[in-house]
Amino acid sequence: MPRNMQDYDATRASFRWQVPERFNFATNVVDHLAGETDGLALIWANAAGEERIFRFSDISAASKRAASALAARGIGKGDVVLVMTPRIPEWQIAMVACLRLGAVAIPCIEMLTSKDLAFRISHAGVKGVICRASHVAKFDGILENTPVRLSIGGARAGFDDWDSALAMAEPEITPAEVMADDPAVLYYTSGSTGMPKGVLHAARGIYAWRGSAEFWLDLGPGDIIWCTADVGWSKAGTSILFGPWSAGACSFFYDGPFDPAERLRLLAKYRVTVYCAPGTELFRVVDEDIATHDLTRLRHTVSSGETLNPVVADRWRRRTGIPILEAYGQTETLMTLLNYACKEVRDGSMGLPMPGLDLDVIDDSGRRLPAGTEGEIAIRLPVPQMMLGYLHDEERTLKSVIDTPDGQWFLTGDRGERDLDGYFYYRGRRDDVINSSGYRIGPTEVENALLEHPAVLECAVIGKPDSERGEIVKAFIVLREAQQMTEALARQIQEHVKKCTAPYKYPREVEAVTDLPKTQTGKIQRKALRDLEKARIFRTPETGPEI
Repeated sequence: MPRNMQDYDATRASFRWQVPERFNFATNVVDHLAGETDGLALIWANAAGEERIFRFSDISAASKRAASALAARGIGKGDVVLVMTPRIPEWQIAMVACLRLGAVAIPCIEMLTSKDLAFRISHAGVKGVICRASHVAKFDGILENTPVRLSIGGARAGFDDWDSALAMAEPEITPAEVMADDPAVLYYTSGSTGMPKGVLHAARGIYAWRGSAEFWLDLGPGDIIWCTADVGWSKAGTSILFGPWSAGACSFFYDGPFDPAERLRLLAKYRVTVYCAPGTELFRVVDEDIATHDLTRLRHTVSSGETLNPVVADRWRRRTGIPILEAYGQTETLMTLLNYACKEVRDGSMGLPMPGLDLDVIDDSGRRLPAGTEGEIAIRLPVPQMMLGYLHDEERTLKSVIDTPDGQWFLTGDRGERDLDGYFYYRGRRDDVINSSGYRIGPTEVENALLEHPAVLECAVIGKPDSERGEIVKAFIVLREAQQMTEALARQIQEHVKKCTAPYKYPREVEAVTDLPKTQTGKIQRKALRDLEKARIFRTPETGPEI
């Protein structure tokens, strides 16, 4: 039986947003829980067997010292701080410290290259950086206008030691007054063209994201959730930090390589009650010997970030007795379509709108389409969890919204349809963004990296359908004269891309071609290449040879 919602239709009909005029996550959630119940907030472990446990009072105290250390170095309300760590408790402490000051945090994964970081630092006007000492070298030459620098794990040239800074900081600090519409967190996400988009969210968004923790994750005090997302993704905000703590639940945080058998061992050891993982992870875990692990505490499994394979969902349900509840969301909105413990789960469906949201499938003019008709998935505005906009890109922000007689709609860029009962089904992207294992990858970023290789004359990058990852990055390359594609050159090109941009973006397949399909104006037609790959995959003897 779900703990938070027993009747979806009644809850949705009666739900009303009650966003406070002021909201500071550090004080209104962390400090509040520290003084009220002071339950477990965070259990951390790593592959070496180390373990650290924090109550809300521990997070409150540490984040106050971290905020004091940042403030003493000049960080204040509205300043931007880049936080780049692996899955370690310092990530939560740093994020809460920034929110306490009213500063805007940019959570980043450590796979980012110096080029990736330089863009974010310049684009967002970053004033402070927090990273591990082992990654300080990535910032060489790109922090000219970034005076505040803290390194975790020891001081480095130009960086103050994190532990020493906190030890010397004042234990108390006056928190910033944060209004609901004040900027609070900035995520960078890949687009179909150009550099990543900066998606800026307000404090009201952080407040509103508790909805997915209540209705989808079904969290409350006493729960332990393990969300395996990396810290740079907005999913980590809703399912590791903001959502669970807003519900008074504890997060389990693991810093170690992916091993499906180890996943099950940790689920059992730490008595995890809610497991949140992408479909590609569940694809591997479900084939392990689940029966040998004590998962009696596990009551809830959820997945998002990519379409879940129905075969995986069925296997998981048969082997654990627990359905996988999918959800759909975007960096711009976070979770909006959910499957619920109190409702029928339909495999392959993105679910039903979260209480408080009006989603529909619309045509190009903004008209709602009937059931069974494909169109664009859109969200009716205003809603508090919607982004403030794309940073320094008013044109893109305006283009993402359409005005109609029925109101204003945010266009998700995703195609879909809904059935007669209101369940939504995903039908693909409107643009060229690649979704591989939950990672959104812009083809232009990869193409720009490929073009820096001396053997590459032209290239085009697409997402190729893949049974395990959803899509993989595939590159079609026109080589320069006198160059011939070999396995060695393909590997060399792949390694080159890993060095030029975040390694997860590299093309897992490289194919040499004599030319690329183009429009009359010379624009490369990625869609023609995607259609080619689909034809190759689904070609049967009856359809004849590929043309």
